[in-house]
Parts: sequence; C-alpha cells; structure tokens
Amino acid sequence: MNLLQKRHVLQSFERAKATKARKHRDTLPTWCPGCGHFTPLQALYEAMEQQHIDSKDFVLVSGIGCSGRFPFFIKGFGLHALHGRAVPIATGVKLANPELEVVIVGGDGDGVGIGGGHFPHAARSNFDLTYLLLDNAIYGLTKGQTSPTSPMGMVSATSPYGNISKPLNASTMALTYGATFVARVFSQDRDECTRLIGEAMKHKGFSLVHVLSPCIEFHKTVTYESVQSEVAKLPSDYEPTDRVQALVLSESQDPIYTGLFLKEEGPTYHDRVNEIVKKFEEPVREEAIVV
Repeated sequence: MNLLQKRHVLQSFERAKATKARKHRDTLPTWCPGCGHFTPLQALYEAMEQQHIDSKDFVLVSGIGCSGRFPFFIKGFGLHALHGRAVPIATGVKLANPELEVVIVGGDGDGVGIGGGHFPHAARSNFDLTYLLLDNAIYGLTKGQTSPTSPMGMVSATSPYGNISKPLNASTMALTYGATFVARVFSQDRDECTRLIGEAMKHKGFSLVHVLSPCIEFHKTVTYESVQSEVAKLPSDYEPTDRVQALVLSESQDPIYTGLFLKEEGPTYHDRVNEIVKKFEEPVREEAIVV
C-alpha cells in the first residue's frame, strides 16, 4: 500500500469516527487486524444510520466462516446459520415479516460453494433481500484452503500442486440468475463500499454486493496490493441498465471492474404474491358461479 492509499484509509477512518453509526455497534469485531471485512461492517453501520433503520426492524443472517461473525457485531436481530444456508433462512424471515430489513452476509465458500444452490433461486425470485458476499478467495476460518473463487495455480493445503479449477465469479453469477441489483467493490475503497451497500439496501428486490475482501493472514496471492493493481472503476459514462453489457464488464479480468453493474426496477416476490392474494379478495360475480 503506497503513501496515498494509506492516507486515503486514514482519512476514511476519521470520517467513520465522526459519524453516529457507532450506536449500531454491539460486540467489538474479533477479526485479524487489517481484515477486509471491517469495511463492509462499518458500511452497514452507516447505512442503518443514514436510512434511520431501528435495531428492532433489522435482521442479519450469516453463514459459516469469518463473515459469519457479523451478527455478533451489530445491534439487531441476528442468526448465525448453518454453512451455506443463510439465503433460505433469510428468505423465510422476509416471507414471515416483509416489513423487516433483512441482510445476508456470507463468504465465497458459503455463497457460491456449499450454498451455491440457494443463490440462484433467491435471485430469480427477486426476494427483497440484500446479500453482502465477502470474497477473499480462500477458506480463512479454517486457515487457508482453496475456495470456489481461488485463482488457478494457487497453492494451499488442499491444492499442494496448484489449484486446477477455474474460479467462479459471484457478480457474473448474480447477473445470470436474474438479480435486479448487482455491484462489486474493493473493501479498501471505504466510501464506495458505504455508498453501494446503502443503495443495495434501498433497492426493492434481490441485491448482491460482491465485496473483494483480502485475507491478510492466510492468502499470499490475493492481497491488497494485488487487488489494487487489478481493479478499475466502471467507465464514467456507463449506465447500469443493460444486463448483457453488465455481464461483459463483470467478466473482465483486465481490469476487474468495480461499481454498480445493474439496477432494474420491477415487482418483488412479495409484490407478485400480493397480486395473487388480491384476486381471491375480489368479490365473485354471480354470473361466474356455475351451479
């Protein structure tokens, strides 16, 4: 990290301390110092503050992994779920009480590995959920095994001769599945992380924020320095309305684009359910009754 990047990080910390978002903080985080997950956690605090979300109206569901600890660090209802099962549990919470603000947090293994079968159905159904997928391209909690997003050639305890499987791309997957809000952000960019997570929570429908969040302890390939050298903001004239163009840009590896790929307005799953309910609530015309 060069001098300008360090200055940017320090300035971001100062702005974070100046906000009133600390009132949403519960237990202090227990991640390794410098973990990329600190940024989306602070962004979540600030989104709650900016949108005046009360703790009693907020539910955070997480899977297993370093990101699974999120519910312990934020005031509100929380559930540390089974590995890969955060999405269906959050879906059940939202269906039971649509008025709640429901956020899912999971890692790359939890989201596109063992939980990969749930991800497409939540997206295509357009449940009103916000999914923060924190991608460090490694299984960090279990001390460094190859994950579904690990780069090819990566050496780990489970790939001693180098990873020979192509990595999955969570942003591209969400766009393919039909998610109506898809964004990617590098956790070092605190301001952009705060903005995109806030926008995702405001969006009505399934929102994915794909956070590139380096593991400084166990990943020696995907680091802050390597990600910084690979990422670039989406073109300034880009409009997030074309799914095909969003797919093309999300697949780019040189550079890896960050920003809002797609934002579509449309009926949520709950809206469609309400339309069906209304049909049964309408008075039945006498001539429609067949004796």
